[in-house]
Amino acid sequence: MSVLGEKNRHAGPDFLVKNNLFEGCRERRNGSDYSMKAQTRVWQVLHKRRMTIGKVTEVSRRRFVASVLSAAALAALSAGSMADSNMQKMGGNEMITLTPYLLFDGKCQQAMEFYKSCFGGELTSTKVKDSPAKDLMPAVQQEKIVNARLRNGHTEISASDWLRPDRTPIRGNTVCLYLSGGTLEELKTLFERLSEGAEVTDPLKEQFFGTYGALNDKFGVRWMFQTDKKS
Repeated sequence: MSVLGEKNRHAGPDFLVKNNLFEGCRERRNGSDYSMKAQTRVWQVLHKRRMTIGKVTEVSRRRFVASVLSAAALAALSAGSMADSNMQKMGGNEMITLTPYLLFDGKCQQAMEFYKSCFGGELTSTKVKDSPAKDLMPAVQQEKIVNARLRNGHTEISASDWLRPDRTPIRGNTVCLYLSGGTLEELKTLFERLSEGAEVTDPLKEQFFGTYGALNDKFGVRWMFQTDKKS
């Protein structure tokens, strides 16, 4: 498109009159009001186009926000980036680590504080209003947790509140957090702490492969416990 064409595309009626773009029209030469009608029509088309583009842009922005703010993206927005824990150096080589990431429907802070009371360690959390996501999220989401992280030695749990209004969270029973190793007393202690308000599906007891137990905690998260040690 030429420079003049580009200017015309964004121009209003005043520009068209000033530059005599209708001077060559037969109706203008005959003294009719064709140019005024044409100007009005052009202005209406341009105005309608701008209104349509504005609406499309707003809808697209909302869809983009809903799409971008997935749990994985939200983790990167936290005040303390998780990058340092996801990549550990061992013998000069970087090793990827696997960390459980939990999603809660508005109870992330409460759940993570409960887990801290069970495991100890350091808990950090960031609300939407304190993160770069604040300008992309509605007011009802501002107090929710965009990222939380609990660390105690080799034990680490990350989490956030559910921030996808376009999707419904579904908690299944095919994924769980698996606690293994350690001493039998340590495992018993953790089992008792996590049993508070929980649905104990498998009491902690001896099996042919060691000691095993399982429960669904009061936040709906399933835990499995296993150690080779026997009482």
